[in-house]
Amino acid sequence: MNCSALHLLADEVVHCRRCPRLVEYIAEVARVKRRAYREWEYWGKPVPPFGDPQARLLVVGLAPAAHGGNRTGRIFTGDRSGDFLFRALYQTGFASQPESVSRDDGMQLRGAYITAVARCAPPGNKPAPEELRNCRSYLERELDLFPLRVVVALGKIAFDGYLGILRDRGVIASRAPFVFGHNREFRTAPGQPVLISSYHPSQQNTSTGKLTEKMLLQVFRRARRIVDQG
Repeated sequence: MNCSALHLLADEVVHCRRCPRLVEYIAEVARVKRRAYREWEYWGKPVPPFGDPQARLLVVGLAPAAHGGNRTGRIFTGDRSGDFLFRALYQTGFASQPESVSRDDGMQLRGAYITAVARCAPPGNKPAPEELRNCRSYLERELDLFPLRVVVALGKIAFDGYLGILRDRGVIASRAPFVFGHNREFRTAPGQPVLISSYHPSQQNTSTGKLTEKMLLQVFRRARRIVDQG
């Protein structure tokens, strides 16, 4: 694993200005802040991925949260989505601790790496199609930097983004056979990582019971079995 390539990619993400709408939005969120975090110095920039340079598991989310990753500077850190995700990763041995509140809290991922299809917090959690296209090259490069055995796509946008890369690379002929659903397992092509789709641990899904902690834990237990099987 070329760690220098990962560091270079992360640095490029942080300094990315490809999407003017998002650059303006995350800076404004960082300026205004949320009352509960008024003492924080918000990150207010595109959020880099993070994790183990020898990752066998890649977790692909949608985007940083406006007052989560956009505040803390680390994806899924400091928000309720992250609370759900890191508990599941911890219980399956992929994370060193069950919660992550800041990028300096000592969290380490073990055999896992977390990224997203959009690196800036979008208004309403809805990146525009052209913004997803602008961000896609980062995910493409990440897929080539790890000896992956499993990709977990959190939510349909992440699922479609990953499959779109496989289609354009000629790995799959069409996305049509791959129907999104929770804890579904897909074998895309020989030599490719196993794809597992999951509902996103957004507050909308977790507060309504569409996604429970047990359901998310089942996803990462499945991922763990596949990683350990080799």
